[in-house]
Amino acid sequence: MRRAHAMPFGAEMTAGGTRFALWAPTAQDVSLLLDGAEIPMPEAQGGWREFVAPSARAGSRYGFRIDGKLVVPDPASRWQPDDVHGLSQVIDPRAYDWSDAGWKGRPWEETVLYELHVGTVTREGTFAALTGKLDALKETGITAIEFMPIADFPGRRGWGYDGVLPFAPDAAYGAPDDLKRLIDRAHVIGMMVFLDVVYNHFGPSGNYLHAYAEKFFTDRHQTPWGAGINFDGTNGRTVRDFFVHNALYWLEEYHIDGLRLDAVHAILDDSETHILGEIATRARNAFPDREIHLVLENDANEARWLERGRDHRPKLYTAQWNDDLHHCWHTLLTGESDGYYVDYAVRLLERLGRALAEGFVYQGEGSAHRQGEPRGEPSKHLPPSAFISFLQNHDQIGNRAYGDRLTSLTPPERLSLARAGLLLAPQIPLIFMGEEWASSTPFLFFVDFSDDEPLAKAVREGRRREFAAFRSFGEHGEVREIPDPTREDSLRQSCLDWSEATLEPHAGALAETRTLLAIRQREIVPLTLTRFRGAAYREPEPGVLDVVWQFDGGTLRLLANFSDAGAEVQLDESLHLIWQSPGIVRDESVSLPSWAGLFAKGTAG
Repeated sequence: MRRAHAMPFGAEMTAGGTRFALWAPTAQDVSLLLDGAEIPMPEAQGGWREFVAPSARAGSRYGFRIDGKLVVPDPASRWQPDDVHGLSQVIDPRAYDWSDAGWKGRPWEETVLYELHVGTVTREGTFAALTGKLDALKETGITAIEFMPIADFPGRRGWGYDGVLPFAPDAAYGAPDDLKRLIDRAHVIGMMVFLDVVYNHFGPSGNYLHAYAEKFFTDRHQTPWGAGINFDGTNGRTVRDFFVHNALYWLEEYHIDGLRLDAVHAILDDSETHILGEIATRARNAFPDREIHLVLENDANEARWLERGRDHRPKLYTAQWNDDLHHCWHTLLTGESDGYYVDYAVRLLERLGRALAEGFVYQGEGSAHRQGEPRGEPSKHLPPSAFISFLQNHDQIGNRAYGDRLTSLTPPERLSLARAGLLLAPQIPLIFMGEEWASSTPFLFFVDFSDDEPLAKAVREGRRREFAAFRSFGEHGEVREIPDPTREDSLRQSCLDWSEATLEPHAGALAETRTLLAIRQREIVPLTLTRFRGAAYREPEPGVLDVVWQFDGGTLRLLANFSDAGAEVQLDESLHLIWQSPGIVRDESVSLPSWAGLFAKGTAG
């Protein structure tokens, strides 16, 4: 099986040679640099430059000279062996012979996401090294891995959210065929692969579009990174095509199962059809015979993107990362109430219950953290599978001053209850790499800017300003210096130590995770594959949360005591326990010790 995605830009190998196409509407002069030769590219209609080179082959190096001076890579480059400032390399996508022709994906409800950073999930930090870990992840109960962005970014280390060449897997992790072998192997063992993509901005280093395609951006929209991307103005069609094809490219050429679109609240588009709608529609129409899963990160809590059709399947987007649910769990587990956690510290159990039962906590209410600004849309009608839940992720660990994981912030018995709440609730669970064994490794923020670059100083100072809003970080910062994200050691400290998983207390945490995920696949997934009928929550007594989800296939109930004292609660005798904390006694009522809980199921009707 050979795969390639055809698109109107970039280097495409054809029967008559390799076609090079660049959209450069604001350049006066463009020439193609190809294997040491320089070839003029006359302007065609709409600012396009195109040339077919019969001699170009896979491995040929090329770039473009703009206005006789600046040499730039191809913005649609499939690979950059010498990083974002170097020449691009022609890739023959059909050279790789896939072995997963029968793979159509898996139902969304079966998903257990494992978010990872390729550069730190193993000591080697490569696609090849990660391939060797897939079997262990499958044994744990993981059904899908999700890469943090791998689009080419400046330097050898970074989180990926400052990528500038969105079609090129970063060379620090390996060659394109290394990535394809990883995905191929995942599919062979029944594991899905997701990719985090960034369509709201380009990074500050290595983005040359301003030099020849100023119309790619617009001052009409301002984002945290400067001028917005021009999705809705003159020439917006070409810009839209660039990102639509990027989504289709990963789904087709790399056979990716799903995309997570980063921070879509920062994608500003006044078009009649928002670019988010176009991407989702094009992706679903292009692959009608595959399970394609499209996920949003959306701080605006816009339920409109998550609506289901008459067949109860997603119309556009499959699910959204539910920050509200994370913030409730985090505040409950740690007691932290500064920064954005201030929105969750009041009526905390009520808010946790609402997030578990209805999706968003903020469904149009005003946010204290945002000075009373309303946030969100009603979400109660959506099924739990429209939301991805997590106790930790790259943001919530790495955007702490010291990259602290929950293992260092909360007692293990509390974390154990929250782990069950994550993995047995009907939302789609996400685990951050190493969380399955309660890894002690921090996950720090890191970039690869040299000391003489102004960006290095800006990142260091910006990092310190960011934590000024969090009292706890400020207090620690007086004693312990915040790690320098520009130092290589920040990456090295973040690399997982897989040997931990064989030692206590990590081995115990891993065994617990495996047990919970086995229960999930056996008891929870069959429920969520049936139609959702609604959910409700209540606090039967202070500190106790009771949540009930109704499906055509039956009932799921969570009872949990988060108080410091024991509690007595009633449980319908028709419900059978599928999991409980140690120390729970069930007689005429259920005795719940402090920080203990249970999940129970009932039959339909």
